[in-house]
Amino acid sequence: MEYHTAPSSVFPSQHGPSSHPATHARTVTPGTRLQFPAAASVVGCTVLFSVRMVLVKEYQVLLPCSVEEYQVGQLYSVAEASKNNTGGGEGIEILRNEPYEKDGEKGQYTHKIYHIHSKVPTFIQMFAPEGALVFHEKAWNAYPYCRTKEWEEAEVVPIDIADRSQVDDMDYKADEDPAIFQSEKTGRGPLGPGWKKELHNSNCPYMTAYKLVTVHFRWWGLQGRVENFIHKQERRLFTNFHRQLFCWLDRWVELSMDDIRRMEEETQRELDQMRSEGSVRGMKAGED
Repeated sequence: MEYHTAPSSVFPSQHGPSSHPATHARTVTPGTRLQFPAAASVVGCTVLFSVRMVLVKEYQVLLPCSVEEYQVGQLYSVAEASKNNTGGGEGIEILRNEPYEKDGEKGQYTHKIYHIHSKVPTFIQMFAPEGALVFHEKAWNAYPYCRTKEWEEAEVVPIDIADRSQVDDMDYKADEDPAIFQSEKTGRGPLGPGWKKELHNSNCPYMTAYKLVTVHFRWWGLQGRVENFIHKQERRLFTNFHRQLFCWLDRWVELSMDDIRRMEEETQRELDQMRSEGSVRGMKAGED
């Protein structure tokens, strides 16, 4: 299966889908590495193999923050989410996190390993070869830009971070509910039923994050089930992540990029210790 995603395309909301500078792609086969030619966020996936099917969706997330704020908020939330999903031999391992410069492009390069064997449904564990549920992710984050691929073919899936009906009962936390949270430092929130329309009449900055996910599945008889499973988990991940990002606003809104880089170094050390201790933590997929 090839799995492509563009989890970090972010632009002010006056831009429509046709205005996106780009996306990036990752390709996955059992036991091999996830490749990221551009910007990235924490996204796990599952893999398998022979008949080729393609399912492309573009997830759109409107957020009450600026593009500049989102860069800090996303990196902060990625670090926190990594810790929340690491323990008992599984989770995220960070091998490299360093600046890069190539062909006039500057950004941050990361190489991570995702250990996720118990986090996928039993039917995938049964068919996945040994070592197939350990994935390498290489990311070249030249925020907010990334390369374009198959954008015109995508089904658009809007995500409303304040809509309780879009959150699984197993994932819901009152302290991560944008419909309840109000920022003490910025005054933003809570987000009521008409919050999107109200943004146009307020001084609050806002932007849209576009997440392009392409699934190429190559195993006859299971393609539909696995494609739908992956996209269900992608929507769930994007929804939960951005609800957390907004509700953690007061933790990161005053941080600088230097603060974030120091935090990432500390998180790398913490993850190494957490992976070898305790029990498996964090989000797990259902069996559907």
